[in-house]
Amino acid sequence: MATKHPLPGSERTVEQGSKLIGACDPSEKIEVFVMLRRQQQAQFDALMKRIEAGDPNVEPLSRETLAKDYGAAPDDIAKVKAFAAAHGLSVVREDPAARSVLLSGTVEQFQNAFGVKLEKYQHHTAGEFRGRTGVVNVPDDLHGVVEAVLGLDNRPQARPHFRIRPPFRPARTHQASFTPIELASLYKFPEGDGGGQCVGIIELGGGYDPADLSSYFKSLGVPSPTVKSVSVDQARNEPTGDPNGPDGEVTLDIEIVGAIVPGATIAVYFAPNSDAGFIDAVSRAVHDTVNKPSVISISWGGPESIWTSQSLKAFNSVLQTAAALGVTVCAASGDSGSSDGAGAGDQVDFPAASPYVLACGGTSLSASGTSITHEVVWNDGPQGGAGGGGVSGAFSLPAWQEGLSVALSKGGKKPLAKRGVPDVAGDASPLTGYTVLVAGTQTVVGGTSAVAPLWAALIARINAAKGKPAGFVNPKLYKAAGVCNDITQGNNGSFAASAGWDACTGLGSPNGQKVAGAL
Repeated sequence: MATKHPLPGSERTVEQGSKLIGACDPSEKIEVFVMLRRQQQAQFDALMKRIEAGDPNVEPLSRETLAKDYGAAPDDIAKVKAFAAAHGLSVVREDPAARSVLLSGTVEQFQNAFGVKLEKYQHHTAGEFRGRTGVVNVPDDLHGVVEAVLGLDNRPQARPHFRIRPPFRPARTHQASFTPIELASLYKFPEGDGGGQCVGIIELGGGYDPADLSSYFKSLGVPSPTVKSVSVDQARNEPTGDPNGPDGEVTLDIEIVGAIVPGATIAVYFAPNSDAGFIDAVSRAVHDTVNKPSVISISWGGPESIWTSQSLKAFNSVLQTAAALGVTVCAASGDSGSSDGAGAGDQVDFPAASPYVLACGGTSLSASGTSITHEVVWNDGPQGGAGGGGVSGAFSLPAWQEGLSVALSKGGKKPLAKRGVPDVAGDASPLTGYTVLVAGTQTVVGGTSAVAPLWAALIARINAAKGKPAGFVNPKLYKAAGVCNDITQGNNGSFAASAGWDACTGLGSPNGQKVAGAL
């Protein structure tokens, strides 16, 4: 009898607010995503140290080199396939570069294979899902080979970070909305249409209607970009027709990127909303040898505490691969202030908290003509939303944030001890938001999920002008003084804006031409 080893970090507990409703159908077919260790890990770590330090002499790896030198070892993949065969599971897909094997089988087969019990749960906001408690087990020959087993559990993992402007009009002197083109001009983006670039956008639900896109771009007087939908784990472009649901997110992301870089290709990766789906979508975008995105925009996330440590580690490893390949990843920092909507205490949102991501926070912006008159931290109160930001509980302090301190809204500062979020910011208040067209209706949308595609479009313009990817931009942005508009007023709950970096708006909102110079 082979010994079973608990997979480190795979421990699951019953999620607060969910109740057990019964066993899963043992014959139900499911797919599970297995992530394997990296070949030549020590050599890869040495390379990453140089990239993280912003060493100008390091060239990003090609996707071919990464696959050959730092993918999964053929022996390791063979072990997983033998294990699958022994348990009656079939291999749907193997991707040595992404170090992943996708397995298919019944609930009963997976329960026996990984020593888990899968049950049905009901949650007041997440609905019904398949869950598990305890650990995932692997046999002797996969111990140390397998880093994560994802998809046994399919509870919804992330939420979209967008806010539709409420129908009432609060008494604000500066009530305005902007098109993405107006914001690109206010933020002094360098000229260009992103020709030759591909921007990847990650979506965990909903879809877009091509008719909405074409009328929107036509109304702005810009050519329609090429938009491709990429299906991941059987999810696809499926618009619900409800602008308040995920369609609002999908359409917002595409319209912001497309308006600013109409010459770029936009690849939209649709995946199921689970930790397995989310990680696989980003992995597929990072390793996509057809579309080859140079920038990826992520507007979904959830508090760090709701992720298992195996999921955090597996996802962070995919984001680290993006940095090694010279792919810039922009992620929204959340719309619920310093608590990230997690109830008691402060939390940062993940994947924005990953040190390999450009975390995008929120501001509230007023402008007159072609210039910004006033920009503060986005905080429209408990109902209206506020930019996410704070200090990670999971990730250590990156080299490029050493020596920084975090300003507290009750006064005083303390040294930054772990990864600080966000890195940068941009207009996010729905009261000063983005004019978009969703489900045939023009509406104004805000949220940090508008800021991630805004920064992604800026990077795509810079990449097109340089003819090569800016890559992992964080060390360069922190090293270059004054390339962002420093936001010094406001708070997001526990943290306050201050001169220099802060845990509300990071280094500030973009001065696109200065950012281009720094990169």
